[in-house]
This record gives sequence, C-alpha cells and structure tokens, in this order.
Amino acid sequence: MNFTSIPFAIFFGVLLALYALSPPRFRKLVLLAGGLFFYAYWDWRFLALIGSCIVADYYLARLIDRADEMKRKSAYLAVSVTLNLGLLAFFKYYNFFVSSANSVLGQHGVHLPELAIILPVGISFFTFESMSYTLDVYRGSLRPCENILDFALFIAFFPRLVAGPIIRASHFLPQLQRPLGLRSDQMNAGALIFLSGLIKKVLLADNLAPFVDRVYASPHLYHPATQWLAVLAYAMQIYYDFSGYSDMAVGLARFLGFALPINFSAPYAARNVAEFWHRWHISLSTWLRDYLYIPLGGSRKGSARTSINLMLTMLLGGLWHGASWNFVLWGGLHGLALVWHRSVSSRFQRWVVPDVLARLATVLFVALLWVPFRAVNGPTALLIFQRLFGVGGGGAIWLYPWFSVAAAVCVITTLKHRAGEPDFFSFQTETFVGRTRVAFALMSLLYLSPLNVSPFVYFQF
Repeated sequence: MNFTSIPFAIFFGVLLALYALSPPRFRKLVLLAGGLFFYAYWDWRFLALIGSCIVADYYLARLIDRADEMKRKSAYLAVSVTLNLGLLAFFKYYNFFVSSANSVLGQHGVHLPELAIILPVGISFFTFESMSYTLDVYRGSLRPCENILDFALFIAFFPRLVAGPIIRASHFLPQLQRPLGLRSDQMNAGALIFLSGLIKKVLLADNLAPFVDRVYASPHLYHPATQWLAVLAYAMQIYYDFSGYSDMAVGLARFLGFALPINFSAPYAARNVAEFWHRWHISLSTWLRDYLYIPLGGSRKGSARTSINLMLTMLLGGLWHGASWNFVLWGGLHGLALVWHRSVSSRFQRWVVPDVLARLATVLFVALLWVPFRAVNGPTALLIFQRLFGVGGGGAIWLYPWFSVAAAVCVITTLKHRAGEPDFFSFQTETFVGRTRVAFALMSLLYLSPLNVSPFVYFQF
C-alpha cells in the first residue's frame, strides 16, 4: 500500500475516523490494528513473521531484565539476535549466498538448492528495531516494556513500518504514556510535512525515473554526456524518493500526534564523506554506529583497528541494502573513503580545502558510487563507468528537461538549508505568501505528476 495510492488514502481516512471517534483507552488498539492491516495488505502470510518478532523480543527483553547472572542475560540476548538476524539472513540472503557458493562448488560437482523465497517488505527495518530494543535492555539503558500492546505498536507503527526511519524504543515508547488524540496544530504541521514529501516523490523522483531507468537499462546506446546526466539524475532521484518517503512518514506520524526523528539533513551539502553519512539515512547510520561500529571498538583501539571497524561497518551496511555484490562493493568503497578521510584529516589538519570545491568533490564522489548501487549487475556498472570516461564513445544525446528542474530545486534547497534543520521544503500557512505556496504546490501535483507513480526505491530493502 503506497503512500501515494488511492487505497492508502481510503485506509488512512478510515483509520483517522476510528482513531478520532474511539475512546482514549482504545486508540492504541486502533493504531495497532491499522499497522497490522497495513502490513497484511502487502502479504497477509507475513503477519506471522512480524508477530513472532514482537512476541519473542517482548518476552526475551523481560527475561534479560530479570536474569541475575550476566551469563543468562547474554544467553537470552543471543537468542534475540539470532532470531532477528536469522530471519533477515534466510529471507533476504539465503539465495544470494547459495548462488555465490554454487559458483565455486559447481566446479566440483556440488550444487546447493535455491529456494523460491518472497522477501517480506520492511524486514530490514523492523528486525533492526526489535533487535535494538533487546540490546538496549541488555545494556541497562532501557527498561523493558510492561505492556505487550505498547511494544507491538512500536514495531507495527504503520508510517515507518515499511521503509523507516528506523526508530528506537527509547524514543517511541515514552510517547505512548501520554494521552493519545488529534490536535489541530499537529495535524496542520503533519499535513505540510507530508506535502513536502509528496512533492519530492511524485514531482521530482518519479519524473526523473523514466530517464534514469532507460539509460541504465541500455547504457551502450547513449553518449557519455547523457551517461553523466543519468548518473547525476539518479543521485537526485534516490534522494528525492527516499527523503520524500521519510518526510511523508514523519508527516503522517505528526498528524497522529507522534514525533519521529528526521532521516535526512541536506546530504548533498556535505563537505566530505563522513559528513555525508551524518546527513544521509541518519537513522540507519546512527544504528550502525551505536550497535556495530562502537561495539567493535570504534576508534578506541588505534588507527589500524579503527580502519577495520569502519570497513566492516560499511561493508555490512552495504549488504543490508540488498543481496548483491554491487551493494557490498558500494559499501566497501564508502568504507575506504571514510578510512582515507580519517587518515588525511588527522595528518593534514591545517590543510584547508575551499568550501565549494569540497562540496562539489563530495557530491561527485557520492554520485559516482551510486552507479554500482543502481546498476543491475557488475558488468553493467563497469560499462557505465567506461562510457562515462569516454571508452566506446558515441551514442544518443538526451537532454532530459526534468533534470534541470530537479537540479535547480536541489541546489536551491541545499543553499537555503541550515545545520540541524529537517530536510524538507518549508511550507507555512500563516501568511498569504505561505498559503499561495501551498496552493501552487497542490496545483503542481495535479498537473505535473506522472501518470504512473513508481514504487519507493527503498521498498526493495
């Protein structure tokens, strides 16, 4: 059920009416039922999967908290981590690893069976959230949830269930302890945030998608200049698509009275790759930092160990995005960039690069690394890189008009962005100018939206 679809509009309208009309003590149940229906709409069979995560981690966290010995606490935590990572590994990576193994074992006459596995939508997100809950209880930084209904709603809260942001129990559960209901100021703010995400997704990302899809599908047909436009267009498409989804999720939650953390903060304004990862998919990068990089030792055990920790974190972060060596390569290259940046910044602290050059170099590097992320396989990514740098030149030149529109919006919003602000367009309704901007945005959506709205890019992860 896509946020931009008619079925979702009907679902949200019905849910909103039930939420508003229900007595306060039943509103959690309404939201939980809505979240489970929202998830079942994709495939009802996976309700058992998300339900097993909820029940198992709820009781495991309580066992962790009650255990007297650290050995028993560790054993219960190991069960939780094994359950969550086991589900993720089976559904998302089983065929990937079997296929990779068969490429080697096949030379010796051994062939492991591949299975017809359907990837449950959102599994990368809710398993990370559920696992972080038991990890926090184990560390003593969070008390276990007393009410399984609250924990179930934390996992199945529909605005961020499918593609994030990845939220922490310590951020969400306290919000369930206050009276739930609708407030006009929160509804207004949520609607405007949702509108900003809708514009990013429908007007910008979806209008860039046909150009990107066609060039990436047949890169040998297009001139290097067109290849460069497609590479930059995809950098904007994935940004508008994913940050648009995040804004829509934040807006829906705010409309219902909940605060979700921002997930993007003008990532293409970063001066280096480390700053980029402080601004891009913030909920994932902080999760990897807190539950992987720091437990591995972080930067506390010398430069060599720090480099290894950075590489492992980014390699696993790349693999989190999908079962493909392209994602591993993408994560590994970002890891190498982080290691290089850390080494250079520590050795040449007085070496000052002009701000504009630093930002341009970072954007160019990030855009080029989106090539293996987007390409269907390694040979296609290699062909695109060859075409970008003039190997086998010639081909059609396609000056796609929406590229200029999207690029101009990207530059303007980046220049206007200030540190610490959420990464969405600012809409206000208190003034005539503000109301005019909202009206113009709605008219633009009506007349300039593509006929077919494409699925969100991060639904596949």
